[in-house]
Amino acid sequence: MLKFLRSTATLVAVVIGLAGTALVLYAWRLPPFTSSVETTDNAYVRGQVTLISPQLNGYVAEVAVQDYQRVKAGQLLVRIDDRIYEQKLYQAKATLAAQKAALANSEQTQRSNEARIRSSEAQVNGAKAALKAAEASWERIEPLLSRGVTTQKEADQTRANLDQARAALSQAQAAVEVARQDLAATLVNRSSLEAAVQGAEAAVRLAEIDLQNTRIVAPQDGRLGEVGARIGQYVSAGTQLLAVVPEQIWVVANFKETQLPGMKVGQPVTLNVDALEHASLSGHIERFSPAAGSEFSVLKADNATGNFTKVAQRVPVRIAIDAGQDLAERLAPGMSVVVSVNTASKGTSNEVASTGAVRTE
Repeated sequence: MLKFLRSTATLVAVVIGLAGTALVLYAWRLPPFTSSVETTDNAYVRGQVTLISPQLNGYVAEVAVQDYQRVKAGQLLVRIDDRIYEQKLYQAKATLAAQKAALANSEQTQRSNEARIRSSEAQVNGAKAALKAAEASWERIEPLLSRGVTTQKEADQTRANLDQARAALSQAQAAVEVARQDLAATLVNRSSLEAAVQGAEAAVRLAEIDLQNTRIVAPQDGRLGEVGARIGQYVSAGTQLLAVVPEQIWVVANFKETQLPGMKVGQPVTLNVDALEHASLSGHIERFSPAAGSEFSVLKADNATGNFTKVAQRVPVRIAIDAGQDLAERLAPGMSVVVSVNTASKGTSNEVASTGAVRTE
């Protein structure tokens, strides 16, 4: 009897040992429990959450949406009091009008200067003709004076007329040069006036942009998060008012580096979502992260000091959710997902995950 009990105890101990060994082999997916299906519960739904902030300061005059509301691109979300910015626009337009008037006056001054030049050139021609007549008179009087045919008084008068004609010609030529210099100054000043007009036009455009920015609209289709804006609240540039979550979502699964061999882009993926009572959705591998997740952390571990314990790193894998699934509309960024990938299936690309990186075969 004692021998039988000892044999039974030994058998039970052997069975328990074999069961424990089998359990360990199964837990670590070691032979004979190896499987081509790799699973991780370190996976979450992701989406592009866009934080909406104003570009200028002011009081909130209108909040046109509510929490968790669906919005369309261009739909009004929040409006900031625009009275100050509207008056700034009027002021900028008035400045632009003044600069344009100054430019137009410069153009009129240019035409006046050109006309003055033509008038001065005509005076030069008249002075030349008068000088030519005075020279002719002097050439007639001078021989007569030497022969005593004419009086000294008449000769002096003719000589004075010649000198006056020469001075008038010099004066007319100087007037032409002055008119030309006035025209040059007008043309030089024209560049500054044109620059002033361009600056005033830019100021008007900036004022229009500021006025438009008082209307904060949805950048794209999606759903809102919690709306933090309140009527009468004073906000400044960069104040977070609300968030828009676009319709496009995906899953990021963080697989251990030991699970990556055999994974390829395009391989089918099964997604079990906790929030949907573990309902299954289908997807496929879209791309692999270029580095392990630890490489993107703010504080990186320094394994070169002290004792070292090897820890399997995780590599993010982006998974696209297949279209045409009604339950996919109920997914939201941040939800937990259990991801299973059959590495034995064929992918649609030769891009294959290696340990902690991506390589091309």
